[in-house]
Amino acid sequence: MKRILLAGFLFTCVGTAFAQQQPNFTHYPFVGLYLNPAYAGIKGQGEITALGRYQYLGYSGSFDDGGSPQTYLLSASLPVPAIGGGIGFQVYRDVVAVLKTTNAQLSYSKHFKIGEARLGIGIQGIYNHVSQGGYRPVDPNDPRVPVEGSDAKFDIGAGVWYEAPKFYAGISVNNLLRANGYRYLAQPIDPTAPLSETAQYLNENHSYLTAGYNIEASSSVVVTPTVLMKMVLPGKFGDSNKFNFKNNSYEAGVRATVNDRYWAGLGYRYDESITGLVGFSFGKDNAARVGLAYDLVAFNQDARALSSVELMLSYRLPKPGIFTRPAVRTPRYSF
Repeated sequence: MKRILLAGFLFTCVGTAFAQQQPNFTHYPFVGLYLNPAYAGIKGQGEITALGRYQYLGYSGSFDDGGSPQTYLLSASLPVPAIGGGIGFQVYRDVVAVLKTTNAQLSYSKHFKIGEARLGIGIQGIYNHVSQGGYRPVDPNDPRVPVEGSDAKFDIGAGVWYEAPKFYAGISVNNLLRANGYRYLAQPIDPTAPLSETAQYLNENHSYLTAGYNIEASSSVVVTPTVLMKMVLPGKFGDSNKFNFKNNSYEAGVRATVNDRYWAGLGYRYDESITGLVGFSFGKDNAARVGLAYDLVAFNQDARALSSVELMLSYRLPKPGIFTRPAVRTPRYSF
């Protein structure tokens, strides 16, 4: 069954990649909570992860307000046996020219034991704050082009995550409400008239499918192939072209981990880049981790710099244990 699922994920990795609303991370195998709320606490121990991504290193826009996109993420996940699952929180800040997005998510995952594996079913509440700067419209006084301002909306997401000792897979979808009430000041057709809130912004549904498999190459080396498919689903559920698979991004990679301490890997983002990552763990039980990823844009290089870099810092909390000793029953004090 595991091989069939993994083959199914690999089979989906064909097609054309389009621009995405939400940021991509080369370290996606290390930030499961970013992909899926059901990941919260599924590994049985807490995790704290920070990521910083500098997209298209050294890119200079045609104007002063351009430049390289930057994304920063902080994620925390914790198992909570008392509620039968886990909780997670994360926030990211994404800056692309004059568009600035701050996204915060609170997740809950209900865990079910399936043999040696766990199945998580998760939900999340989403707060999305989008700030718009000044654009340069092709048509002057276009009432649909923002002039300035910011707006925020709430949304929800859901997902399923399967975690086994050697295999994991997850599927999720967010922005289920497709909050489309974002409004911004815009210049009316008559330039002498006051600014009006006519410019709008829409958060489309995003779906993530991911999987990985741990192969014990030797007593000290584990090889892990991974795949990720990210889909933008424009329109409402029920629309005939909702699932046309045109607005998709595909990634596949493999990494080798030595003694649960050092790792290195290579990856491929369809029709865009070749990626690489290296890292190491240190401290008690190798709880602290540092990782560096590098993307080389090998395809569709027009209007892009040739590389992107990403830094990861994370810490794995100790697994929950028994904090109080069980009572010792003895007949000595029964009389």
